[in-house]
Amino acid sequence: MAAHRKPRQRSMGGGKARTAATIALAGAATATGFDGTGHAEPQLTPGQVRAKVDKLYQEAEVATEKYNGAKEKAEAAGQRLKSLQDQAARQEERLNSARDALGSVAAAQYRVGGLDPAVQLALSDDPDRYLENAEFVERAGSRQNAAVARVRKQLREIEQLRGAARIELTSLKSRRAELKQHKKTITGKLGSARQLLSRHGPQERSLSGASQDRASRSTGPRDILAAPGSASSRATDSRAAAAVSYAYQKLGSPYVWGATGPNAFDCSGLVQAAYRAAGVSLPRTTYSQIAAGRRVSRSELLPGDLVFFYTGISHVGIYVGNGRMIHAPNPSAPVRVAPLDEMPFAGATRVV
Repeated sequence: MAAHRKPRQRSMGGGKARTAATIALAGAATATGFDGTGHAEPQLTPGQVRAKVDKLYQEAEVATEKYNGAKEKAEAAGQRLKSLQDQAARQEERLNSARDALGSVAAAQYRVGGLDPAVQLALSDDPDRYLENAEFVERAGSRQNAAVARVRKQLREIEQLRGAARIELTSLKSRRAELKQHKKTITGKLGSARQLLSRHGPQERSLSGASQDRASRSTGPRDILAAPGSASSRATDSRAAAAVSYAYQKLGSPYVWGATGPNAFDCSGLVQAAYRAAGVSLPRTTYSQIAAGRRVSRSELLPGDLVFFYTGISHVGIYVGNGRMIHAPNPSAPVRVAPLDEMPFAGATRVV
């Protein structure tokens, strides 16, 4: 019986053959994965990686400009709210002074016997009821009537100020919610770009423009502003020249979305800071900056003109001559000199 249950021995040759076949198949699958075929994710070329990253950066910049605009409006709403609150506080001080004056009249009337009904109501804890009760106002004497009228006017003005403040507070809350949403979009786009770059080698990560950085370092303000025979060799407005000079001083500064300097910038932040240094106030966003001056054609460009890119006007730089600009590109590259043809040109504005 024991001999009957003894398992049959397998051929060593067959086992080796099957093992070799398994290894061969595994190797083929591995090789297929490395080749980027089969079920594995396709291996992107450096150009495809750069195109995807650039698209993410451009989308992040669109959101950045929307963030900048919402922030500007939120700050304005905050300033209006504070102004309204200050005005209401001053009006309340004047109201208290007027009620104190009525109190003095009331005290005098009480000493001689009797308190004027209008004064009683003016000093009550329910001034709204007093304002609505015209009968008592009509019974007041001329002096008290004038004082009561002042109190009425001040209370009405205070209520108007409080109503306006409530509207501004609602606006401020809405802008803050908008800021939060834009910030979420920006960080998401930039995070996706970082992840895409981190999954690829240093060759792809270096595609952010090392040659452009070398061009920035090798070309100085004098070379660009005084190039013979170019539009930049013509005289420019001193404020435009000052803005260009400021931009050159900031070459190499990092790109940080929402930043306006002095040590980091986004694209519209650099433009705003450059002209602020030249004594010119510009709006915060690309959408507003393109409307801040006189539109000029590409053939008319002079140093200091603002140059805009993409159909959505989501990027801006400062023209410096010879078909070049200084701009803050994106988080992968610092403030630098670049050709206008680096991005799709959308228009230009001369602000001075």
